[in-house]
Amino acid sequence: MLSTLHISNYALIDCIDVDFSQGLTIITGETGAGKSIILGALSLIMGERADSKFIGNSDKKTVVEVTFDLTGYGLKPLFEQNDIEYIEKECIIRREISSGGRSRSFINDTPVNLTVMRDIATRLVDIHSQHSNMLLSKPQFQLSILDDMAQNSKLLSKYHDLYETFKCKNEETKRLTIAINKAKEEEDYIRFQFDQLHALMLEENEDEYLEAKRNALSNAGEIKEGLWQVENILDGDDTSVMSTMSTVVQIMSNTEELYAEVEGLSERLHSIIIDLKDIVYTASAARENIVDDPDELKRVDERLNAIYSLERKHNVDSVNALLEIEETYRNSLSKIDNSDMLLEQLKKEREQAYNAAVAVASEIKARRKSAAVKFAKHLKAEAIKLGLKNIEFMVEFTDCELNHSGSDVVEYKVAFNKKQTPTAVRYTASGGEMSRLMLCVKSIVAQSTHLPTIIFDEVDTGVSGEIATMLGEMMHNISRHIQVFTITHLPQVAAYSDHHMRVFKTDTPESTVTSIETLDHDSHIREVARLLSGRDINNAALENAKTLIDNSNFNDK
Repeated sequence: MLSTLHISNYALIDCIDVDFSQGLTIITGETGAGKSIILGALSLIMGERADSKFIGNSDKKTVVEVTFDLTGYGLKPLFEQNDIEYIEKECIIRREISSGGRSRSFINDTPVNLTVMRDIATRLVDIHSQHSNMLLSKPQFQLSILDDMAQNSKLLSKYHDLYETFKCKNEETKRLTIAINKAKEEEDYIRFQFDQLHALMLEENEDEYLEAKRNALSNAGEIKEGLWQVENILDGDDTSVMSTMSTVVQIMSNTEELYAEVEGLSERLHSIIIDLKDIVYTASAARENIVDDPDELKRVDERLNAIYSLERKHNVDSVNALLEIEETYRNSLSKIDNSDMLLEQLKKEREQAYNAAVAVASEIKARRKSAAVKFAKHLKAEAIKLGLKNIEFMVEFTDCELNHSGSDVVEYKVAFNKKQTPTAVRYTASGGEMSRLMLCVKSIVAQSTHLPTIIFDEVDTGVSGEIATMLGEMMHNISRHIQVFTITHLPQVAAYSDHHMRVFKTDTPESTVTSIETLDHDSHIREVARLLSGRDINNAALENAKTLIDNSNFNDK
């Protein structure tokens, strides 16, 4: 329920603060007084585009703030989903617009983007204007009414999950089919490339090993000569490094006994001799392992050339990269070899998802058809009250392929005259007839579902007399289920108010401003009298207003 409204610095509004209550609130005022300005400000909360031209004083920001009682709307999950504090009794939604047109939005003081604000606000307020009547001709809107009446929300949620699963499986099947066809077209090429790589029986880092081996084979003689020279110099004869070092160690050992300052040097020299011996042993062993084999060198060259040829072909620079390409080809061939089995499995899963979605869609359709019978009967009864005494109404169902809404399309068909065949609403109804039909729909839906607060914006234009009285009664009846605001110029409608507010303009020394006031009982009578007779409110007009109010179909004032 809408509890409070604050508007400041918007168009002709300097600052207004209004408290609201449950029931039917009537808003009246002379043409141009600013009723549409108030609705325009409220539409900012609904996520409409902010226009800086509506900022009154450019030195101040425009602020529109509303407070809602969220009890019974089931919006807590939506708040949690968007990380917004959920305050059931006093949810505050605020929109601020700077003089430069920059907009900021808040819900319970949490900054939100317009999409989030719109998602939440449109679940709380339904602004219904004459333009909104065109929704009645839209198939999706027609379907949503039946779903509301059939209480299909849980089934629809289940169906949407199943339908999304089916769509995913269907898309996967299409993608896999395309991939299989493309892969099979390239199978001969892939298999040839794989066989060529696989035939080499490549090993990881093989190119590095072969290049080192080729280098050793190509320089075997020079390597052997070098290693022999190292052995000979280190440990060849009495003049070798090892022999000399042994002498040095003996001298140092003797010196240490005479001079403590050099103690330990002989031990370090001995360690060097051990390292030299190891070097000599390693060099000797390496020299013995050097093979001077032209045939082996030829085999290594041939192997490397084969590897280099494939590297150039595949534009890579290592055996490891070739092994990765080989693995890719292997996986592709594996997929091709198993593709038919995979495709059959996916088709089976798609069919299962489709059948599950169809089953739920059929249940939804049955509930819609049952609701359509009750809806048509109820709508006809309500429409007759509004002067459409010859109305015939029906809901036509047409089967269709599975879609987001189910497996059927509906179309409302209506006839307003005797012996007239019902045809689609969009082709038949005039503006006035469409308006009355839409009011009947809102009345019915309000009784079966928990709709948000509804604001009727002069939807009674072109109506008068007894039909106007019926409109007032209908709006009053709707307000027994949900909060209703009605902007009207009709005294017959205003007479049904639980609360009456008047919008008016006043002149100040600086400007003209729009204000709104809540009328007490006497002021309510005078305003209804003004609607009856214009500005000249005489005793006759006041008596007529009292009679009109007394004759309204409720006595709870």
